[in-house]
Amino acid sequence: MVNNGIVPQYYVENSHEPIIPREIFMQVQEEMVRRANLHSGKGGKKRVYSSKYALSSIVYCGECGEIYRRVHWNNRGYKSIVWRCVSRLEEKGSDCTSPTINEETLQTAVVKAINEVLASKNTFLFILQDNIATVLNEENDKATDEIDRKLDELQNELLRLANSKADYNEVADEIYRLRELKKNALVENAEREGKRQRIAEMTDFLSQQSCEIQEYDEQLVRRLIERITVFDDKMTIEFKSSVKINL
Repeated sequence: MVNNGIVPQYYVENSHEPIIPREIFMQVQEEMVRRANLHSGKGGKKRVYSSKYALSSIVYCGECGEIYRRVHWNNRGYKSIVWRCVSRLEEKGSDCTSPTINEETLQTAVVKAINEVLASKNTFLFILQDNIATVLNEENDKATDEIDRKLDELQNELLRLANSKADYNEVADEIYRLRELKKNALVENAEREGKRQRIAEMTDFLSQQSCEIQEYDEQLVRRLIERITVFDDKMTIEFKSSVKINL
């Protein structure tokens, strides 16, 4: 392979210090993974992540598995905002019979779930302590120092081969392989860090909140709620700390 000067430049990395704290980097990595893997429905359809509303992309149909979407509803002249399964919105002749939920009803259910957790905070704090112990006992975060050391050596070797116009395909392939290993390790580390962070945030909320919340709060929902599943006769609200409430 002829070296045109592009490959050595492309491969060189780790040339400067990171500009964001590690914990923020890990949280961002985990959220990117979650959004990139947002699928719904029985066929696992890829869905575009939406962050316009706190409930966007976290409300799911208990019947077909699709996400619920916020819709401005006009039923015989009566205007309202509802959430409805997208299979009923997008697929003609859909067999899904999931209920359409008024936005206020959905928000009230979220407030009720949060207050149920607060009402039994001592029990849930014990559960959270058990959960965080489980996370901490998982395999330790995978260090990437050794991978970085090998990558540095291989990148120097690549530069040497390229400058001497020698074939560097084998070295390049190994660099690709190690970069993939590093990426996978960072993703796994981010997921574990995310678990720890979510449990810690829920623990802080329960410890600091001394009374019931009185109204729906978008920021609180973004902070605490992982997923809401709507069934014909109930809703399941899952918190980011793995606590689950059935209403």
